[in-house]
Amino acid sequence: MSIRRGFVAIAEGQVHYREAGWQHGGVPLVMLHASPGSAKGLEPMLAAFGQHRHVLAPDTLGNGDSCAPAGGAPPMAYYAEALGRALAALGLARFDLYGSHTGANIAVELAIAAPGQVRRLILDGVSLYSAAERADMLAHHAPAIAIDQSGSQLNWVWHFVRDAYLFWPWYRRGAENRRGVGLPSADELHDKVVEVLKAARSYHLPYQAALAYDKEVRLPLVPVPTLLACAGTDMLMEYFERVRALLPAGTETVVTPGGGARLGETVALLAAFLDR
Repeated sequence: MSIRRGFVAIAEGQVHYREAGWQHGGVPLVMLHASPGSAKGLEPMLAAFGQHRHVLAPDTLGNGDSCAPAGGAPPMAYYAEALGRALAALGLARFDLYGSHTGANIAVELAIAAPGQVRRLILDGVSLYSAAERADMLAHHAPAIAIDQSGSQLNWVWHFVRDAYLFWPWYRRGAENRRGVGLPSADELHDKVVEVLKAARSYHLPYQAALAYDKEVRLPLVPVPTLLACAGTDMLMEYFERVRALLPAGTETVVTPGGGARLGETVALLAAFLDR
């Protein structure tokens, strides 16, 4: 399944997106990526979903090849509103919505703001940090990157991206913080580092907005049919039941096998919810 790329203009600049299955009719699926990185990390899922439906994945403002957000450090609602403008410019009036981690937060906000546009919602990996955890992560997890003539940003981003596979949170490297999932392939690790480097000046803005996002208040307001999903190996799995308790009655749940060799199983589980 081929994936094509494009840009759409909004007031802040241009939003970059990837697209597959454009030849299919029906309700399209919009996919929102995790932080850091870009929608490149969703390419395997794009290709799988694109065999049967039109699917589109934008880079969040401040990530990948999309323009930076406006106004300093905007809140999560801003990213949802900007996404809505980009999708409107692409002619998408009604769609299904998938969000992973930071993308799930944006998806929640867009579903609350535009329930007439979002037909079905998948939230894949949602955190629910305590006040102390949130304060610690806001202080350490996604700092602004200094760009210098020694290229220290290259070394910092490499270790930042790599260590997030080894430890959680990445900046606490003790044995008790080991994730135990191992590193991805060299190609996948390289690609993610490159995507973060593209947005080294702004990657932290949507990430910090996600860390500060008050999900305890917002999750109960989700007004559309929702599937709460999480891979069993996801570091956010520990919050799964608490997040479910905050979502409206009728929310469905599924624990998936994740990506890699079992991606097809995960896509089938998610597609079963979307196809009903």
